[in-house]
Amino acid sequence: MVEGWQKASIGEIGTVVTGTTPATASKNYYGGDIPFVAPGDLGNGLWVRSAEKTLTEEGFRAAKPLSEGAVLFTCIGATIGKAGIAARPLATNQQINAVICDPERANNLFIYYLLALRAESIKRLAGAQAVPIVNKSTFEDVTAPLPPLPEQRKIAAILRTWDEALEKLTKLREAKKRRRVWFRTHLFTGKVRLPGFSGEWREVRLSEVLHEHRLKSSGAEEVYSVSVHKGLVNQIEHLGRSFSAASTEHYNRVLPGDVVYTKSPTGDFPLGIIKQSKIDREVIVSPLYGVFTPRTDALGVILDALFESPVATKNYLRPLVQKGAKNTIAVTNSQFLEGKLRLPMDPEEQAAIAEVVNTSNTELTLIDAESEALTRQKRGLMQKLLTGQWRVNTGVA
Repeated sequence: MVEGWQKASIGEIGTVVTGTTPATASKNYYGGDIPFVAPGDLGNGLWVRSAEKTLTEEGFRAAKPLSEGAVLFTCIGATIGKAGIAARPLATNQQINAVICDPERANNLFIYYLLALRAESIKRLAGAQAVPIVNKSTFEDVTAPLPPLPEQRKIAAILRTWDEALEKLTKLREAKKRRRVWFRTHLFTGKVRLPGFSGEWREVRLSEVLHEHRLKSSGAEEVYSVSVHKGLVNQIEHLGRSFSAASTEHYNRVLPGDVVYTKSPTGDFPLGIIKQSKIDREVIVSPLYGVFTPRTDALGVILDALFESPVATKNYLRPLVQKGAKNTIAVTNSQFLEGKLRLPMDPEEQAAIAEVVNTSNTELTLIDAESEALTRQKRGLMQKLLTGQWRVNTGVA
């Protein structure tokens, strides 16, 4: 045991309250302004201020009211380990245990980080049940070394600094994404022009700007798939294994800059997704995918940015696609090219717009890389500070 630290259980450092769902028979319980927190409302930040469902004052009294500062921890199902701290009075459903810390023994922010560090070990306490559950008594018995309160506060303050930096990066990323939406609705449609350009914009069929080259595998290329968020990805690296056929000689070859249409529904893209290959070498994809070379690489960049939007993708594909009985997408590559978009005809303007897109992509990539680095640093700090491997100076004699 670390000098000055004491082993304590969750039940010893506070009161554990398992949430409950007020009877749905009363229409007076729901629809107020008090958050009724479920596991899906956790995991989006430290402080929990809102929830998808809400309670009235009457419903709040019928639930198990929690005051500001309660530490929330999901204890059932696949979401075990999701946590947060109540930023205002609220209630939770029965899938969440709340720890109301004894202020003489535990700092709630420290306990939040401690539970986050031990989430995987707590999850294992659920065993191999069909629906894993860490019940209240088991949760209360979870033990950990606990430093004195001044050290708890100092450790929590250090870790909070990392979280604040991550939150700022998240807000910056959201602002950059909002700017991309503006680009998509204004700059990429010609409503707003870049300085110095006044050339023609014209509604054209994609067959005028995309060409299906029909190249097949040479046997030397790696097999790729298409991801909503990452574009073209190596199957083995992204999915853990290859899902390709035994022979890939009939697979479609994708050249750097090619536009790929994936004819399978996924999430917000029920009619398929459209991405430009940003891979610097030739790869292959399933023969079910459509592969097209843009007239200019810049046009491929613009199309990729336009079709980043689920709404824009649906609007383009809906008149072209028919859905089969098993939710399969029936559209030929020729039919895919029959849709129309308003695009710039001047190659220089295309290149200037593509440069805006590429700069935006680089900004998001740098933000993501910084966030990943800070997250790794924070995880390392949690391991060192919350176990006493590294001690902090509290200034208390």
